[in-house]
Amino acid sequence: MADAAATSVVIPAFNEAASIASVVVDLRGAASWNEILVVDDGSTDDTGAKASAGGARVIRHPYNKGNGAAVKTGIRRATGTCVLILDADGQHRPADGLRLVAQLRDYDLVVGARSTDSQASAVRRVGNAVLNGIASYLTERPIPDLTSGFRAARREPLLEFLHLLPNGFSTPTTTTLAFIKAGYSVRFEPVEARPRQGTSKVRLGPDGVRFLLILLKVITIFSPLRIFLPISAAAFLIGAAYAVWTIFTQSHVTNSSVLLILLSVVIFLVGLVSEQISSLRFEGRR
Repeated sequence: MADAAATSVVIPAFNEAASIASVVVDLRGAASWNEILVVDDGSTDDTGAKASAGGARVIRHPYNKGNGAAVKTGIRRATGTCVLILDADGQHRPADGLRLVAQLRDYDLVVGARSTDSQASAVRRVGNAVLNGIASYLTERPIPDLTSGFRAARREPLLEFLHLLPNGFSTPTTTTLAFIKAGYSVRFEPVEARPRQGTSKVRLGPDGVRFLLILLKVITIFSPLRIFLPISAAAFLIGAAYAVWTIFTQSHVTNSSVLLILLSVVIFLVGLVSEQISSLRFEGRR
């Protein structure tokens, strides 16, 4: 049975001096965790000192490497059989963390899925909805919150995918997709997020594009036909439709039609080979 005593709490933090102490104190008051690890990702303020004063074990990066790099450091250093990951900005309630950890009795990954109203802004809600829709299509299951950093997981499968995790802000996206496509049990547990303290480090434009690219990259690793097949089908349908049109209007098939149809076959074959290579990743898995 998963419980707080077997769980390491990992908190990546960069210049979060305004909130980190209260986050650590609230966590300590909620349960007797195995440990609370704050990974100070090269902060230029006194984030590390305040986390230590609050009762956390602090691991400091010599310079800023990124949120994902901090999470990876925390997972490597964790001693619990389960890991609870949350942000240092005070958005997440410790009681919700206990709910996520309790679900690890039946699941390998439990994601704190934020309600639409509790997400930061209208623009970000729209962006998250688009990413959730694309991810749901690619994974063939509903994903209500792809980018939530509030999650609990068994440490062993986390270590299995550690090499896939980026150093930036796309760690939640990658872990969610990797667990689902690898066949692990994933649950989305509804939570309410409080207003964050301080300023968000996520930049909507650049980081939104980066999230999308990583989403496509991870699905290409685990289930490439979900990407290659629609592209191949689109090229074939355009080529075939153009061929039919030119036959009726010009009484011959143009080179463009033939090239599009051949391109569709090549894309399909590349996707098929990629799918076979992808399946080899899981041969001999623990």
